[in-house]
Amino acid sequence: MDTSGLSLDWISQFSAHGGPRYLQIVTFMEQAISDERLRPGDRLPPQRLLADRLDVDLTTVTRAYNEARRRNLLEARGSAGTFVAAPKVDLSQVIDLSMNIPPSPSGIDLDDLLRQGVSQVLLHSDADLLMTYHLGGGSSADRAAGALWLAPMLGQVDPQRVLSSPGAQSALAALVLSQTQPGEIILAEPLTYPGLLSVAAQLGRRVVAVGVDGEGMRPDLLATLARQHRARLVYLNPTLHNPTTHTMPAGRRAEIAAVVTRMGLRIIEDDPYWHFATHAPRPLAHYAPRHVFHVSTLSKCLLPGLRTAYVVMPEGMAQDEVLAAMRSFVLMSTPLMTALTTQWIHGGTAASLLEGIRTEAWARQELALRTLGAPGAAESGGIHLWQALPAHWSAAEFVQAARREGLNVIAQDAFAVPEAALPAAAHIRISLGRARSRFELVNALRRLMELAHRRGWREVVV
Repeated sequence: MDTSGLSLDWISQFSAHGGPRYLQIVTFMEQAISDERLRPGDRLPPQRLLADRLDVDLTTVTRAYNEARRRNLLEARGSAGTFVAAPKVDLSQVIDLSMNIPPSPSGIDLDDLLRQGVSQVLLHSDADLLMTYHLGGGSSADRAAGALWLAPMLGQVDPQRVLSSPGAQSALAALVLSQTQPGEIILAEPLTYPGLLSVAAQLGRRVVAVGVDGEGMRPDLLATLARQHRARLVYLNPTLHNPTTHTMPAGRRAEIAAVVTRMGLRIIEDDPYWHFATHAPRPLAHYAPRHVFHVSTLSKCLLPGLRTAYVVMPEGMAQDEVLAAMRSFVLMSTPLMTALTTQWIHGGTAASLLEGIRTEAWARQELALRTLGAPGAAESGGIHLWQALPAHWSAAEFVQAARREGLNVIAQDAFAVPEAALPAAAHIRISLGRARSRFELVNALRRLMELAHRRGWREVVV
């Protein structure tokens, strides 16, 4: 067969753990389009030729081409063949680079996974039980699933210390409500999770910033401000910090733990990105197990729709106050989603799903850095970037300009603790997971870069 004019150099080797082969073929295409090894108008091999080249059956290639067309990567031109599609331009479409959610997993058919998972839940569970009220905190199986999920970061955890919560925001609100009184101070870093600021404002608490250095929150300032404000509660996001991407090193974690232990403080350790970090240090809960509430949500590393987060209680602490606080605004987790989560963790599906998401997240990090002109490869992992802007851009102005271009990003102001000292350069957070494909992500980042180049651009912080 004459193969002249066909694009074949995008074909890669299958991975034994890369998921269904038809999806791996689509990933080959998507990666090549993002890298511009395949360009709009390039002709792809006939399906039978590609099947022979990859040593797979024709059905696998047909399914891959159909999926690629569904994603608007390819277009068929009758007898002329199949070609890389031109980018679809939808002037009304807004590409969301503002919401931190994990990308769709690489090499996994999520539709099939959900169908099979729900079918298994219904097969082994009583439908009436799935549709009635449940006690807060989770069943023994749910807590055991949480302990299993947390084992890579915390080691062996007594399942009785684990609470299942309908998302990290609910857990955070319950902890603030149960561990502080109205008017009390919560200590945090100058840039912190907006959900904490929202909870504090709604519950009548105040967040005060503790200064940081290159390793994170300063232990000396923590001790000083805790005494000054008679604060009892500290909030930290120590791994792939949102928004700065910074990971607190082990030595600093041990120093912070020593301060809270000596002063009898409590820490809410919000650790949603630990699984994405390379060589992540042990959590703060490892260094001060009697003083740390460790919160780990699946919304940032698996699927937001599972609505599941786990809270590890400090050793020796009763759960009644936290559960009562949680029941005051959210009675229980959704039983069907909780059952699905528990089944996936115990059965190993969650681990496979996480691996596919991590693979996609790393690929997106590397694509983003190349697109934005950052030198070197990604070392931090994670699903967002922290971007410094030129001096003549304010973060708010850039966000508004990007919105007019159909791009949503978040300004540093959303993360700023009131009255805190902020970096001299304005920053935005760019989230990488919400874009429907790598192709869409690269196009969005190029548009951001072009917008910034109208007035200048700076390096990416990772």
